[in-house]
Amino acid sequence: MALPARPPTAAGAAGPARWRWTAALGALALVATAAALTAPATALTAAPVPVNFATRCVPPPVAGLPPINGTTTAEISVDNATPKVGDTVTVTYKVTKPAASNPVDLALPADIMTPSGKAVLGGAQSGRITVTGPKKNPPVPGKGAFPPFSMTGTFKVTAAGEITLSPGDYTIHTSYIMELDTPCAVSGPPAPVSLTITASGGPVANERALSLGSATGEPGARVTVTGTRFTPLTEVTVAGRAGAAQTADRMTLTTDTDGGFTARLKVNDRATTGIVAYEGASWSESRGAGPAAYTVEDDTPLPKNTQKINALVANGTLSMSQDGDTVQLSTVDFGSGGDAEGALRTVTVRDFRGGPAGWSLTGRVSDFAGPGGTAIDAERLHWAPACTASPGSPSDCVAGSEGPVGSSGATLASAPDAALTGGEFTVDAGLSLKVPAFAAPGAYSGVLTLTLT
Repeated sequence: MALPARPPTAAGAAGPARWRWTAALGALALVATAAALTAPATALTAAPVPVNFATRCVPPPVAGLPPINGTTTAEISVDNATPKVGDTVTVTYKVTKPAASNPVDLALPADIMTPSGKAVLGGAQSGRITVTGPKKNPPVPGKGAFPPFSMTGTFKVTAAGEITLSPGDYTIHTSYIMELDTPCAVSGPPAPVSLTITASGGPVANERALSLGSATGEPGARVTVTGTRFTPLTEVTVAGRAGAAQTADRMTLTTDTDGGFTARLKVNDRATTGIVAYEGASWSESRGAGPAAYTVEDDTPLPKNTQKINALVANGTLSMSQDGDTVQLSTVDFGSGGDAEGALRTVTVRDFRGGPAGWSLTGRVSDFAGPGGTAIDAERLHWAPACTASPGSPSDCVAGSEGPVGSSGATLASAPDAALTGGEFTVDAGLSLKVPAFAAPGAYSGVLTLTLT
């Protein structure tokens, strides 16, 4: 059996401060953003640092011993210290000095100890990584210290920037005479940071922009088009748009060393409603700018005693809103566990851009923090999405798949690209937090972050 020793009090260190958009009481707080745009960071050399942290170990009930505070020494390493967003990183959590030892005179044989635990993410990405180790250990003499052990796990990088890794709670399981667990929790979480890695390749904001010298012109007139923040020394197409379709009015040019350009586009098509500029072979919102509104003044002579009436439909934006920011899930009983159920606060997506691009609404959730530093893993939150398009919406709404949300995230709803997209959409989801049978009694709270792109 694995029982704690009585080492001296450990020195702890406060983890790095974390920026958070919101902190809400209750079982689940929702944070909505219109887009998640993060610039890639410069890669840093990362080396693991051994850290000491205070640990509270709970002996198996059969031992009849009270919890004892101890010190754990551990370090965390990874197989890739400069990953890109989307990469899977393997994490090794090595406990070089456990806060538990053999409390009896009976020697323990080899290969009876199986460790498991959590590594804690912070900084640009939050969450807990489940790590496990092999059932392998040298013999442990009576009253002897438990040997070092290593646990490994993986996580998917979802955000660019500096990501910190700290040791978390761990459990030593022994299989000798009886199956016994000794859980050891960080006394003052979070534990000190052992490793900082830097992720790159996250979504980059499209800062390209264009302006027109005039908003109207006769057929065949040239309009001055000024572009900024494009890729320097890159070929750009400037073209007219008739609604979602591109007209034959177009020209190509090369940006200057600052990514800017000035063009004189001749507009002949009387149906033109806007002008765009883009890099690459065809229009895309990620590599283009516009449309900037432009009206061709029809100079066709009117019949006698008639009046011409003009109207303009302007492009809008992609946005979302929600009808609340807190969800209270149902109560489950200690010893039974089960599904704590509820419903996502309804999200309304409005796509009033009037272009060819679709959209995607995704969500990711943090671990559910509970009493005394306990937590329920983010992977235990499941949802069953539903999405409805309002009557008359050009786009179809596609609900995401039923299943776990997790810290890496999942799709809640989306709309595909098409010749003309847009509309208003209502997004809902049934929520279910799968609570372990013996989760510590008390309130648990996690943060669900929604991102619309």
